[in-house]
Amino acid sequence: MTTLPPPAADLSADEARRIALRAQGFLGAPDRRGGVRGVLRHLGAVQLDTISVLARSHELIPYARLGAVGRRTVEDAYWTEGHSFEYWSHAACILPVEEWPHFGFRRRAYRARPHWSHDLPDGAYDTVIKQLRAEGPLTATELGGAKNGGEWWDWSASKVAVERALMYGEVVCTERRSWKRVYDLAERAIPDDLLHTELDDAECLRRLVRLAGRSLGIGTRADIADYHRLKGEQFDAVVADSGLVPVTVEGWSKPAWADPEALAAVPRGRHRTTLLSPFDSLIWERARTERIFGFTHRLEAYVPKPKRVYGYFAMPLLAGGKLLGRVDPAREGTTLVARHVSLDTPKAVAPMAQALREAAEWVGCDTVRIERVDRPELRAGLLAELT
Repeated sequence: MTTLPPPAADLSADEARRIALRAQGFLGAPDRRGGVRGVLRHLGAVQLDTISVLARSHELIPYARLGAVGRRTVEDAYWTEGHSFEYWSHAACILPVEEWPHFGFRRRAYRARPHWSHDLPDGAYDTVIKQLRAEGPLTATELGGAKNGGEWWDWSASKVAVERALMYGEVVCTERRSWKRVYDLAERAIPDDLLHTELDDAECLRRLVRLAGRSLGIGTRADIADYHRLKGEQFDAVVADSGLVPVTVEGWSKPAWADPEALAAVPRGRHRTTLLSPFDSLIWERARTERIFGFTHRLEAYVPKPKRVYGYFAMPLLAGGKLLGRVDPAREGTTLVARHVSLDTPKAVAPMAQALREAAEWVGCDTVRIERVDRPELRAGLLAELT
């Protein structure tokens, strides 16, 4: 059993919550000069997902922190001038290009895999690499087709080959075009100094643990390891050299670590009032969300409709540094539809109205329509706040 060093600080639950909010960009003045790219560098990973209700999740992440950033501005910030790439982190994520060396351990692990779920015909891999060298950047369709014509998992040989090359690191996803991955050779897409920086597995893990701790501010072993989907034993092997310091938190039953810079100054400033994507890194780990905010949230998009409690894409409401409710949104023309509004307290009425108005304006809607409110006695107040 690992012996932990004495804690560097004893924190209250409220102090830990505020540290987490500041680390994730929800407490204090937003870095508007850094913009979307600053948000990406600060978080270290922005998760991608196919679901689009108000907007896709990777657009909602900077919006939640910066406010109404133009959606074209968001896409350009991610994908132009070689500032980022897509790879497997917490899930499929947009990552700052400077993190390329940190995932060398994962690329090597993929190369060492003894088997794959898709067979690859002889010569298919080399053919894709040659085509990208001659014609790239290209989508899978441009490489010869993404599918064989069957179900979604029935990939063509060229799609299997380019995805394998992506995992190996010979190919990079440099953008999404109409939600299709655009592939290019790593030798063209990644700056030479980063491409040729070879870190051993321990150094990759040490850096990722340090960065995850900085992005979270404070977290348990599971919190920090989950940020880039590391194994617990990988965290254990490097945490002592990561620069993170052990802390104790009131009410937390497990040991925790913090970014020492997060402990150096008291978290102060204005709280954001906003709707959160279910894929936002503030809340993507359910146990952590419950521990920090006392708020249980589950994405129900993949739950059969009759079994949903809060709705298909329920977005938590963050206000005053707390999670106060949810809304399941939709769009009908220029109307933002709140299909199901869940308010935990009457104090959530005004912030929910504010968040709905701002979200509607951001996506080009001029009307908000409320359908179901789970506490009917709060419906009139919510409608009054929206007028």
